[in-house]
Amino acid sequence: MNLQVILGNFALILFILMVVTGVIWFLDVFYLAKQRRAAADRALAEYDARNAKLTADGIKVDNQGNRAAIEAGLLRQPTWIEYSGSFFPVIALVFFLRSFLYEPFKIPSSSMVPTLLVGDLILVNKFTYGIRLPVINQKIIQINDPQRGDVMVFKYPQDMSQDYIKRVIGVPGDKITYENKRLTVNGVEVKYTALDDYLDDEHLVYNKQYTENLTGVSHRILNNEAAPTLNLEGVKQFPYSENCTYRYEGFTCVVPAGNYFMMGDNRDNSADSRYWGFVPDKNIVGKAFFVWLNLGNWRRIGTIH
Repeated sequence: MNLQVILGNFALILFILMVVTGVIWFLDVFYLAKQRRAAADRALAEYDARNAKLTADGIKVDNQGNRAAIEAGLLRQPTWIEYSGSFFPVIALVFFLRSFLYEPFKIPSSSMVPTLLVGDLILVNKFTYGIRLPVINQKIIQINDPQRGDVMVFKYPQDMSQDYIKRVIGVPGDKITYENKRLTVNGVEVKYTALDDYLDDEHLVYNKQYTENLTGVSHRILNNEAAPTLNLEGVKQFPYSENCTYRYEGFTCVVPAGNYFMMGDNRDNSADSRYWGFVPDKNIVGKAFFVWLNLGNWRRIGTIH
């Protein structure tokens, strides 16, 4: 695992911080604090014996303030232990929440427009597709499988340090055909309803907008009429590439077991399974379900369809 992967894996960084601060907290509670207490008791016993001797010799001693200061000083935690003990529960809570419940993400590109816009801050459900061990992403409890139409976050198969977000188009065993910018799933043509053209604020052009009914799940997509159905030069080698047949008008792929076929809603501005292949189950991060903030557009807050 190289440095770039480590730095790109926030879960790993959190895990390391949690372990380090947890070990320090554990040592302090069960060992170091007792050592400080024992050292303070010895020092106070010596202090009391010395003051008792002075009193016996007729010397008046006002030792209450000094005694308390000595005790507090000896029992005080070193700064590095104090900070570790303070940060440990916070780090542990954040690690648990983002590993097993919900994880926030920021949308960096326009591949999911109009469903998700650049700058959207979203929440991803980490448990709906099963409970996974953090860092290694190993599933230990099966709950649900991804369904067609789900908006899913996953590790990019060709660079596991990157998180991608696309829509599930095909599940294991599906035969996906994309021809002349229209989908067919298992021989059934997907239905499309034309909507008003969509203004692309980034490029200041209008794109064709449709409602796509993907086997019962309706969502909006965009098509750029000037773009080809498929850029054959952009197709890479990937596992199970023999399951796909490419041609100028489109392609046909059979989704292998344990894998999913993903596409962006901005069909002509999305690098997805058409170009780099299937997403293995082991790469799944979670299901995107809520936009909780967009600093440039407060109206964006709401659920994801």
